[in-house]
Amino acid sequence: MPVLNQNLGIPPTEETARSYQDMPRPRRGERPAAYADHIGEWYAARRSNRQRKDHGLFLTPVPAADFMAKRITAEARKVRVLDPAAGTGILCCAAVEALASRQTKPDSIELVAYEIDGDLIAPLRAVLDHLSDWCRGHHRVTVDIHIEAADFIMANAEALRPYGLFPSQSEVESFDVIIANPPYFKIGKDDPRAVAVSQVVHGQPNIYALFMTVGAALLRQSADFVFITPRSFASGPYFRRFRTVFFDMIRPTGIHLFGSRRDAFRRDAVLQENVIVSGVRQNGWHENGAATPLAISSSLGVDDIDESEAREVSAGAVLDFDSVDKVLRLPVCDDDEEALALVDSWPGNLRDLGLSISTGPVVPFRATELVAREGKVPVSHVPLLWMNHVLAMRATWPLDRHKPEYIARAGAEALLVPNRNYVLIRRFSAKEEPRRLTAAPYIATDFAIPEIGLENHLNYIHRPGDTLSEDEAWGLAALYNSRLLDTWFRAVNGNTQVSATELRAMPLPPRETIVALGGRTKRLADPMAGLDTLVADIVGSLPLKEAAVG
Repeated sequence: MPVLNQNLGIPPTEETARSYQDMPRPRRGERPAAYADHIGEWYAARRSNRQRKDHGLFLTPVPAADFMAKRITAEARKVRVLDPAAGTGILCCAAVEALASRQTKPDSIELVAYEIDGDLIAPLRAVLDHLSDWCRGHHRVTVDIHIEAADFIMANAEALRPYGLFPSQSEVESFDVIIANPPYFKIGKDDPRAVAVSQVVHGQPNIYALFMTVGAALLRQSADFVFITPRSFASGPYFRRFRTVFFDMIRPTGIHLFGSRRDAFRRDAVLQENVIVSGVRQNGWHENGAATPLAISSSLGVDDIDESEAREVSAGAVLDFDSVDKVLRLPVCDDDEEALALVDSWPGNLRDLGLSISTGPVVPFRATELVAREGKVPVSHVPLLWMNHVLAMRATWPLDRHKPEYIARAGAEALLVPNRNYVLIRRFSAKEEPRRLTAAPYIATDFAIPEIGLENHLNYIHRPGDTLSEDEAWGLAALYNSRLLDTWFRAVNGNTQVSATELRAMPLPPRETIVALGGRTKRLADPMAGLDTLVADIVGSLPLKEAAVG
């Protein structure tokens, strides 16, 4: 089994080389993907959490790997398979097993597996040797294996150049299948990998998007693309350029969502919203392929992944390629689709209502001389509100916790905002909160102060040069906390973050509807208890658009 480009990878450490003698051997009758998982747990136990995080080493659960392998449609006498981030080989083993186990199987399979971590090369070689023996012995399929000990992005970045053109490699050099669980971590815009694929990079990119784009470029036409990644690529300005390039190459055929952020990789303590994306290479498909079907499925986690049922929508209904943002919208049920249609029917947004949204200007570590744990309000200090001061429909201060809750007035003039009516919105959702959006009305008359400090993890909605009415503040906060807008936001937003950019673009009903909602909401003894019923009564009767959701 050849091992290529070893000089491009990270060489094994002496400690790991000494421990190879303890590496587990395949159990009798053990299938290759299970052995790869066994080896992966053995290897991970010898690495600290920091080492695993730095390398993005998160083992794909075997049930998820099998689910992904079933998405492969390639049929040929010889099939070329690429795994650009092989790790211990769980995914590529599942893919090759699935191909070799078919009733109509290929005569041979060529597997190219990239792995940059030199410490993983020997374990990966042991796994793939077992895979080759298993396929030959059980299914009479020859597997030709190449391990590339190299940085996948740097080795293949040329496939994306020049920008706007598709790679010119021959069909012989292209792959029939790419399957991957790429590493997930941010890299700087000056990182050599980001520079090498600058046409898909904006801001501080996450490396998994680079794997997706370069991997897609290495596929031949009609070849299979199957990745498990965070969902964050589906929306947001940082991935806009990526979506333009990627979805010009890959026509999505299936998306699987995990309902719990914890369950997809729970043994690795990964807190991500993960999705499995499957598709085919089809350049320019969107020009006349909006009606092509796309299957959306979901499960709580991995244990129930085989029980998930897919619902079919048209590709154009979830990906509007004519839009600037090209957001991938993922309604997993009829309720989601109805929420999308209703909210999309609303005529305006914050700008149309004469409102703006900004991020809290106080960054505490840059203002250490100004923030304090105690102060005299309003003589020398004013309240400093953090994210944990904002609960659904309620802003509470002080909390008397470990964070400084006061900010000095003198010297902080540029960081403070006038004491007016606002809507405060958390920029991040806490772990496993039932709703993504958490907003509270901030009513100026509740605080006898001239200014207020808002920490950087809060967004605040305001009327430039004026103030929101109390009913506007209450009505907007009620909408943002409602099940309706939370459902819409989850279907549209692929992040655990709540960005001001996305809130600016979110549709909103007319001002009189918001005011009416606010007037009734503020009279409720417990606003959250009756909020969804109230929202349905006031905004649920608005007419839907005639056009399809998109």
